[in-house]
Amino acid sequence: MTMTPRSSHSPNSRAGGRPGRRTGISEATVARLPVYLRVLTSLAESGVSTVSSEVLANAAGVGPAKLRKDLSHLGSYGTRGVGYDVEFLVYQISRALGLTQHYSVVIVGVGNLGQALAGYAGFGTRGFRVVGLLDADRARVGSLIAGIEVRHSDELETIISEHDVSIGVIATPAGAAQDVCDRLVGAGVTSVLNFAPVVLSVPDDVDVRKVDLSIELQILAFHEQRKSLVEQEAVG
Repeated sequence: MTMTPRSSHSPNSRAGGRPGRRTGISEATVARLPVYLRVLTSLAESGVSTVSSEVLANAAGVGPAKLRKDLSHLGSYGTRGVGYDVEFLVYQISRALGLTQHYSVVIVGVGNLGQALAGYAGFGTRGFRVVGLLDADRARVGSLIAGIEVRHSDELETIISEHDVSIGVIATPAGAAQDVCDRLVGAGVTSVLNFAPVVLSVPDDVDVRKVDLSIELQILAFHEQRKSLVEQEAVG
């Protein structure tokens, strides 16, 4: 398979890169928009129609000034004394993130993690439709997961072509991840969500997001250690 030159990227390379490049919104702002959307969606489901920047910022874990600046990039400034219209802001952020469109997704690797991802209801509510589940283990081929039949990984390119897949999710062991990624990219997929514990090498026009639970746990361990030291100093 002939591929364009590849470059190695950090685990969270070009997070949200396309929205930032196209609209001038910084990547840091793009990374915060899904957090705002999650809070706003919860507020809307609770029947809240308006929210102040202070309340929204506190729920999202940022400062009010940063939140107002982030939302100003979307053309949303709120109303003094009233705040932001929750439903309209949900629409604005969803549009900025591209969530008013629909995306076909394939998941490669249907072990415990892949099965959990296949059954995740959040995909459908955000416009992501899982159209294929693939695995190299023929013992899993033919089984149904979340109503989708598992197909052999040999059919990856066929499924991508049939469903015009734009996002590939890798939930394989580390040793198989790069090969799977190469095949996804070779078949035209330009966005990859990687759960395998390895940094992938991809062409410059491909966006990769890496989810590494062990790294997140190590970061939490660091903070727990810091809190413990502070408590010990306070007692001493």
